[in-house]
Amino acid sequence: MTVKRLGLVVHGGRAQAVEAGHVVRAWCADHGVGCADIDVWDDAGRRNARDEVEAAGRPDLVVTLGGDGTFLRGARLAAEGDALVLGVDLGRVGFLTEVPAADVRVALDAVLEDRLHIDSRMLLALRASRRLEVPADVEEMMRYGRGPLLPAPQVRPDCEVDAEWGIPLNVTALNDVVLEKLSRDRQVSVGVYVSGRLLASYSADALLVATPTGSTAYSFAAGGPVVSPRAEALVFTPVAPHMTFNRSIVTAPDEPVGLRVLERSGQAAVSIDGQVRGVLGPGDWIGVYAAPRRLRAVRLGPMDFYGRLRRRMNLTDAPAAVADGTPAPLWSVSTPPPRDLSHLTLLTVPDRH
Repeated sequence: MTVKRLGLVVHGGRAQAVEAGHVVRAWCADHGVGCADIDVWDDAGRRNARDEVEAAGRPDLVVTLGGDGTFLRGARLAAEGDALVLGVDLGRVGFLTEVPAADVRVALDAVLEDRLHIDSRMLLALRASRRLEVPADVEEMMRYGRGPLLPAPQVRPDCEVDAEWGIPLNVTALNDVVLEKLSRDRQVSVGVYVSGRLLASYSADALLVATPTGSTAYSFAAGGPVVSPRAEALVFTPVAPHMTFNRSIVTAPDEPVGLRVLERSGQAAVSIDGQVRGVLGPGDWIGVYAAPRRLRAVRLGPMDFYGRLRRRMNLTDAPAAVADGTPAPLWSVSTPPPRDLSHLTLLTVPDRH
């Protein structure tokens, strides 16, 4: 593919990420590719995704150097500009990042030479009963340990505002949208609707809607299911609900999830991919649904999601299952599948990383 301009998102708090940034800039200089640092946290605050992408010259490729959090920031920018995103793994978990730091130059060569795969990942979009705002007193509380907050989401100019369907907000989420309590001693009370029908009224610490990609993040920590990133679904998960039914609900991508703050509830914060973007009060609501646009993520080899799941989660084998001293072998398929299996997606080349 043709890469004329590259956007670079660096986790400045990690020396290895800063060093990898020097490698990327040198590669860009060698290949005549423009390079701009974007989404940098500084004292001047942060800009919305559209302004950041414009300031970077609308890059064709966004490269993130850090962990999954850095990748999420890069994905926000790439989705806004319909650019490809390549994640270089310098984090602790690394479910989203693709390339080891030592291979960053090799990875960039592969992209330039079109030796890549592109994963199309579901994104979440948002409508709300009103524009999201973060009150000044809440903003000060939220700043601690988070860096500058993102500005309030803008209204999408290409979508219709409707009294019943709400205001379309120009935000996308790769992982999840979360409605969470602000007061430590008080849960939020929320009516949850699926595809326009009331599911139940919850009292909980938080309620979240995740993509398949985000199923291994907050949703997983709250007891939600692990979903293949290739699946098409929304995952609703309550966090510490004060009720008997505490299960996740997996909906079809065309079945939106609505969350309405109830009359006697306290205030609730709206977080999008871990970033607080607004505060809602009783009577306010948000609707979460599959976005019409997708994230295009660069992958250089076969997707070994389940092998990565085993490694990253440190999955161990049941003692009873290996008591005879013969643990299950790794099943690395190295030959083409037979005809009756050829319609399935099988990993035919072991993941070397």
